[in-house]
Amino acid sequence: MATHTTNSDELDCRVLSIQSSVVYGYVGNKSATFPLQILGFDVSTINSVQFSNHTGYGKWKGQVLNAEDVSDLFEGLRLNNLLQFSHVLTGYIGKVSFLEKVGQTIAEMKQCNPDLMFVCDPVMGDNGKFYVPQELVPVYRDQIVPQADIVTPNQFELEQLTDMKVNSEEEAFAAIEKLHQSGTKTVVLSSSSLGSNGVLLCLASTAVNGNRQRYRLEMPKLDAIFVGTGDLFAASLLGWSHRDGELKAALEKTIATLQAVIKKTLAYAQKAAGPGNKPTSAQMELRLIQSKSIIENPSIEIRAENVPQS
Repeated sequence: MATHTTNSDELDCRVLSIQSSVVYGYVGNKSATFPLQILGFDVSTINSVQFSNHTGYGKWKGQVLNAEDVSDLFEGLRLNNLLQFSHVLTGYIGKVSFLEKVGQTIAEMKQCNPDLMFVCDPVMGDNGKFYVPQELVPVYRDQIVPQADIVTPNQFELEQLTDMKVNSEEEAFAAIEKLHQSGTKTVVLSSSSLGSNGVLLCLASTAVNGNRQRYRLEMPKLDAIFVGTGDLFAASLLGWSHRDGELKAALEKTIATLQAVIKKTLAYAQKAAGPGNKPTSAQMELRLIQSKSIIENPSIEIRAENVPQS
């Protein structure tokens, strides 16, 4: 395996984003690329799937990459000495062999560049249901998450990664601690139903010199279903973590971005649908391009509270 020492300036703000993509709309790489570019990153993408649209429409067509496909892409980059990135971001991956190959390549990249920052959104399911094969869980748990610098599971995914029930804030932090012990420095529970009525709870913990810094953010829950928000969350957190170098500020700006984008999206969708009509999936696509100024300079309304260790 080649060892290549790279000047940090060459690697500044260059992301390899590996997740799904769609022709129409904003999920996966389509949801992550524009915000990262606005925040100053060069973004290179590998699409784990390429679909006409997201599956929430009920009908879609497209292709799914396998391990051989992604191996070819990695090899082409390797041959030209192009596996030089400051960050890796992973999202939806639906095949075990594909995920294993990604894990092996990230390990190679980290060996060549120990400063590589790996942000993993372990997309497996939500609300008690899987939307990937369950065989991916041990791969994430044993091969992927231990390499990650930042992991952004939802409540269901946190339970799967730790084999622990998460029905309270205390249980959530206990599960997060288990991920810290596996090697992950920062864990962000991106959304959970642990809050009171009408509130989504975001919890975060980072290990700094053996100490834990823990945070809680409460977000109002909008009565609508959005697609691509988790991808936007992970991308924004990566971007602001790099720019601010501090989890609390990055969380506040990420949540501010999410809240503003989904409010803009819902307002547009309701207007487009007309009074009394339910917006269509197409009308509910995230208004990312129209949110450029928000993504660049989010207005913080929700502050992260410090959570003392018990």
